[in-house]
Amino acid sequence: MATENHPPKNSLSEQWDPATPDDNERQYEWTVSAGQAGERLDKHVTEELADPAVSRSQVQEWIRTGAVVLNGQPTKPNAKVAVGDHVAVVIPEPEPVELIPENIPLEIVYEDADVVVINKPRGMVVHPAAGHPSGTVVNALLYHCKDLSGINGVMRPGIVHRIDKDTSGLLMAAKNDLAHASLAEQLKAHTVNRRYKALVYGVIPHDRGTIDAPLGRDPHDRKLYTVTEKGGKRAVTHFAVEERFDDYTYLELKLETGRTHQIRVHMKYIGYPLVGDPVYGGRAGRTLGMNGQALHAAVLGFDHPRTGEYLEFTRPIPADMEHALTVLRTR
Repeated sequence: MATENHPPKNSLSEQWDPATPDDNERQYEWTVSAGQAGERLDKHVTEELADPAVSRSQVQEWIRTGAVVLNGQPTKPNAKVAVGDHVAVVIPEPEPVELIPENIPLEIVYEDADVVVINKPRGMVVHPAAGHPSGTVVNALLYHCKDLSGINGVMRPGIVHRIDKDTSGLLMAAKNDLAHASLAEQLKAHTVNRRYKALVYGVIPHDRGTIDAPLGRDPHDRKLYTVTEKGGKRAVTHFAVEERFDDYTYLELKLETGRTHQIRVHMKYIGYPLVGDPVYGGRAGRTLGMNGQALHAAVLGFDHPRTGEYLEFTRPIPADMEHALTVLRTR
């Protein structure tokens, strides 16, 4: 596996340490092992880096421009690697991207000089990333707040935690570094109260349960996550059944940890995937009129970073999710 000569810059698509700033210098080098001999260089480097923000086409471009060298020499993307070959990668610093404040309506649930809590609509990305340079929560917050913490770098000002693009619900952001450090520490200590509402396929027979299963990247698709012991991080989700229907269950879920796609992957793992989940749902067409996945961050509670007072906020599920429940209740 690649070793780094500098601290890694965290990928925009993975879990990151909320208290760690970005480092734009990334250099890697490694020696090809016996099991990797014969692979194309572009494929080999892509798999070795194992970064969802780095595509094979991007690696091919780096090889063509000399950012990837084989045994100290530039080569071609289709060059084959051999046992003992030395591969070195210097990932170029990304082109600077200007974050533009955008007048996007936000549902502000709470705001003071330190913290802002919003109810994010489904379909909105939290911060700019590949394919989503604008129209994000960050762009909207920059227009609304003007003052956001800078701990997570220029592309994620104020962002302490995330929820998926296709998940709606409560999200907190920090307006200064003091607030950011406090909220990040609470997340690390698992003291933030995060509860979700979800509608899943299948009838869960037991009223309560805990899923304690480590999550890591899917070896067959680096953009996805799966339950895995190899390289997985501990992930714990608690759930309680609220209603049962003929072929569905309505749940409240409480996050103990906050891994990427955690609820979605855990529910699929135990055989009850989310209704409308385009990736992990696996039951296309049976969405009960949902416009996306049936997952909503309904409750968010934390200690105020300055006063220490416990704050808790709730927001109802979106209209299409409520409609799906109404349909099920009247069958």
